[in-house]
Amino acid sequence: MPAISSNKPYRVGRSRTGLGLFATKPIKNGAKIVRYFGPLLDSRKKKDDAIENKYLFELNGRWTIDGSVRQNIARYINHACKPNAESDVKPRKRRVVIRAIKNIEPGEEINYDYGTDYFKAYLKPIGCKCDACEKKRKKQRAEARAEKLRLKAKAERKALRKAEKQAAKAAKKLNGKTNGAIANGNLLNGHGPTRAGARKTSSAKPPISAKTAAKQAGEQRAAVN
Repeated sequence: MPAISSNKPYRVGRSRTGLGLFATKPIKNGAKIVRYFGPLLDSRKKKDDAIENKYLFELNGRWTIDGSVRQNIARYINHACKPNAESDVKPRKRRVVIRAIKNIEPGEEINYDYGTDYFKAYLKPIGCKCDACEKKRKKQRAEARAEKLRLKAKAERKALRKAEKQAAKAAKKLNGKTNGAIANGNLLNGHGPTRAGARKTSSAKPPISAKTAAKQAGEQRAAVN
């Protein structure tokens, strides 16, 4: 890690993505923080154009700063989608300075937007880890959990209503069977109505014909004689 003069308003420290640059003193909005520097690469030269690393800062179509040298303290500044600094590029002077775009407090990490091309090439594939994107993902996770709980509660209410309907249906069916059993029990115990046409019993003897009566009287006279 390169040595940094104590009078500089920043220090290299541990960040969410590895190393980062942090303010050690208040930095006012608009103040120059650090220069981004390194060897100049000429895209017209095949040797220079073949160099590839994450610290290339393109000034224009021809010139690019190779900021991979360790003396370039600005290389430790991380990307942010909502930064507190910006890169002030001067192509004609072939110079880049990192400048504050808001007041930066001691202990706050310094960051700037690396640009669309860098974001698509290096950050989007792995997911940006800046504070703004982390907050966005945290919010999305919270919303997803809330939606999951909402759907779970909805399913539980639906299951409860279904169970209540089934219980009510079963109770209604049971009551119908109970009432039928009570009615049948009353009939079996003689409490039901008399059937129409039921035959009544009598102790009276049936009447006899005149011929039979005469025959019986003759038999009685013969017995007397």
